[in-house]
Amino acid sequence: MNIVKEFRADYDAYIIGAGPVGCVLAERLASELNLKVLIVEKRNHVAGNCFDTYHQSGVMIHRYGPHYFRTNSEEMVQYLSKFTGWIPGNYIVKSSVNGELYPFPINLLTLRKFFNDETLDADGVEALLESKRIKCENPTNSEEFVLSRVGKDMYETFYLGYTLKQWSIHPKDLAASVCGRIPVRLNTDERYVDHKFQLTPDKGFTAMFGNMVTHENIDILLEADFGSIRNSIPKGRLTIYTGQIDEYFGHSHGQLEWRSLEFEFKEYDQEYIQPCVQINYPKEHDYTRTVEIKHVTGQKHPHTVISYEYPRAEGDPYYPVPREKNDAIYKQYKSLAEQETLNNNVYFCGRLAEYKYFNTDEVIDRAMNTFYLIKSKYDN
Repeated sequence: MNIVKEFRADYDAYIIGAGPVGCVLAERLASELNLKVLIVEKRNHVAGNCFDTYHQSGVMIHRYGPHYFRTNSEEMVQYLSKFTGWIPGNYIVKSSVNGELYPFPINLLTLRKFFNDETLDADGVEALLESKRIKCENPTNSEEFVLSRVGKDMYETFYLGYTLKQWSIHPKDLAASVCGRIPVRLNTDERYVDHKFQLTPDKGFTAMFGNMVTHENIDILLEADFGSIRNSIPKGRLTIYTGQIDEYFGHSHGQLEWRSLEFEFKEYDQEYIQPCVQINYPKEHDYTRTVEIKHVTGQKHPHTVISYEYPRAEGDPYYPVPREKNDAIYKQYKSLAEQETLNNNVYFCGRLAEYKYFNTDEVIDRAMNTFYLIKSKYDN
């Protein structure tokens, strides 16, 4: 990677943020359009929240929470394979309730254990859930959504406490999409997701994204705040902004809500502590989950490190808060962003810029779509 120390105004394109969106777009603009690109990043590293590094013990950790790469797109895997080798993903998550571990998301094994009936099959479970569900044809919030799928007992056991800790908001005040992202399966598949490709970069996400931006046309300016260089970018010069959209517009329509996270990393003098990569705690403890990322990285090491994840109201923005008032504010910013693209050649892409939670594959797809949009204008 070519790290520069000073801002210059002679680049063809400026990318604000060196996360997945910034890295993908920089690589595409540099490789496909032969543009000279400067990435401006406020942190001291690339890869954004996908950043992985080594704990003082020598164990690799995911500094900003676990990232589980999954996709159904063979084309995406082929593209990323230019920059990394792969190892199989091992994304198994369990939920701890009264000291017992249950497979999560809920599947047939969870249901058999919860209802203490090992004879349950898919048909029997469907009939059982039908008797437990609280009828609601068009759920308008997360509470209604979950109650309409699994009923009160499972809602209160697996969802209510976790949601209150994670969001500090009752599920009835959150959009149905929040809990709607979590499937309920009537088979014994314990995997966290069921995508065709479930992989991990063999040398880590930081190495993959670092390889992506190791190109002669790409320079990177680290520990630089957008505000300090904003007025130095020539007007109309191609710019991709991946930061907070409300911040870009000076909070002119109000401040969007975000949930943040605080991480505590603890080293243990044994190879593994947990039976799987992630354990959720819907009722126990102040933290929401513990992660032992060694299950995913495949690293061989006599010690292990567990991360403890504490939701916070303040701090770096991680999760947009999907409720009506934020929806209304974002729509106003989106309208401004569309005008900014049209008038000043500034594109808004990614979780912070679009006020929407994206998985890693989804955000890479968003970056690709933005590139195709930009490319179409150069082609013309």
